[in-house]
Amino acid sequence: MTIKEEITELLEKAANEAIRRNLLPPMVMPDMLLERPQNPEHGDYASPLALKLARAARMNPLIIAESLASLIQLPREIERIAVAPPGFINFSLRIDWLTRQVEEILSAGEEYGNIDLGKGARVQLEVVSVNPTGPLHLGHGRGAILGSTLANVLAAVGYQVNKEYYINDAGSQMDAFYRSLYTRYQQALGIDAQMPSEGYFGEYLIALAREIAADEGRRLLEKEAIKELGRIGMSRVIDSIKSDLELLGVSFDVWFSEESLFDHGQYERAMSLLSEKGYTGEKEGATWFVSTALGEDKDNVLVRSDGSPTYFASDIAYHYNKFIERGFDRVINIWGADHQGHVSRMKAAVGALGIDPERLQIIISQMVTLKRGESVLRLSKRTGELITLRELVGEVGADACRFFFLSRSADSQMDFDLELAKRQSADNPVYYIQYAHARIASILRLAQERGIDYRGGDVSLLTTEPELTLIRRMLQLPEVMEMVASTLEPHHLSYYATDIATIFHDFYEKCRVISPDEALTWARLKLVEAAKIVLAKTLRLMGMTAPDRM
Repeated sequence: MTIKEEITELLEKAANEAIRRNLLPPMVMPDMLLERPQNPEHGDYASPLALKLARAARMNPLIIAESLASLIQLPREIERIAVAPPGFINFSLRIDWLTRQVEEILSAGEEYGNIDLGKGARVQLEVVSVNPTGPLHLGHGRGAILGSTLANVLAAVGYQVNKEYYINDAGSQMDAFYRSLYTRYQQALGIDAQMPSEGYFGEYLIALAREIAADEGRRLLEKEAIKELGRIGMSRVIDSIKSDLELLGVSFDVWFSEESLFDHGQYERAMSLLSEKGYTGEKEGATWFVSTALGEDKDNVLVRSDGSPTYFASDIAYHYNKFIERGFDRVINIWGADHQGHVSRMKAAVGALGIDPERLQIIISQMVTLKRGESVLRLSKRTGELITLRELVGEVGADACRFFFLSRSADSQMDFDLELAKRQSADNPVYYIQYAHARIASILRLAQERGIDYRGGDVSLLTTEPELTLIRRMLQLPEVMEMVASTLEPHHLSYYATDIATIFHDFYEKCRVISPDEALTWARLKLVEAAKIVLAKTLRLMGMTAPDRM
């Protein structure tokens, strides 16, 4: 049990005891909220519980806070409990307990911060899932990094995580890709052919067609060979996507084919289930999902009048496969901004299948604006003029890509400044954070070179404010990981990494680590090693490297 959980339990017991003693009227307890005060003078934790209870109890929150505080027996970790206006209950940790946590971090090593929040629940995380019609661009990279970071954190807090890429290899867009590739293939072989008006015009398709022409010659020119040509092209695009994602440190456990839903019967079974439950209807020659029966503003087409299924129908079949056939406890989808309007009807469809819609969580990753200093780079996917994810990684590096994409919440549009991402100065948060880790590694190397064995160091000697501030912030890693897993907001890790780096740099400037005072040197070297564990763990969760030299 973490100290936060212990304090929360103490608050809950005090509230129940206050009701038993008639100090509070009987009422439903809200969540036992616990916060980190902005001002450290207010303690290490603060609870607004009394403020939450005041209205229902019709009592002064300060009186409630004082009653609750009087009923809490101080555990060994807590130095004092104080009540502050307008009704906060503040908890201050004992200094000797704080310093002992350095030993706990050293003992836990790379496992530090891991908690059993998930208790083995199976989570499927679907991310990127771009039509295999061309290279990945910036928005895809943002979603990929959000997803891979979430997967790292969820696995560290006790979930079984399955990372999946849904290959949209069926439908009209693939038909357009096949026709476009066939035209470029003809052109590569010297045949005058006209691109379809709704085709893909990017330069990448010309290069792809030339590669295939070089390998296959003229054997795929017959109209009957368009599908085979398209399959060859799609396979190469998928290989390219895999390669691009690997540059970012993103990998998947499963690459799931949309077409397999039709080949293996999941589509038919899902549509039959909706029909049996009365959620389909016929109108204008098409089959509709009667989503208005589930509170939606309008019904949605499942099968067009020409008999072809919509992407929505395929998505329903895919989620039937996820929840009913493969039995995932939770499904998390990370979609691009253009899928915002799809969220509500997808949840309605999951509910129609007999699945609790709360088990499906959808994160919308907003647009990215690419800048070079003050200049905004204009991008157009339709004309093929785009900066690919591979080009971005090649210019600024994978670590900068990952950090910058994680630096804002997924629901916020963001600017990606290429010049800042490459800058080797404290202005660049990636450089600043990784330099802190390199500085830590340098200190520990120096100790090793001098033959300093600090294993017997006494951490109770760590009593200065810079030392204690660093310890306090390091102890928050489990809470940050729990927050990320609970809210599905991995940007909190980037904030935390920046804070740890800032606090360590401050400690380094104010506290000489290796000094003539042997006992204090040993204690501070233990603190530095613990800081290395925490900072490296945070960087690894974000999928970044923790360099020992810079």
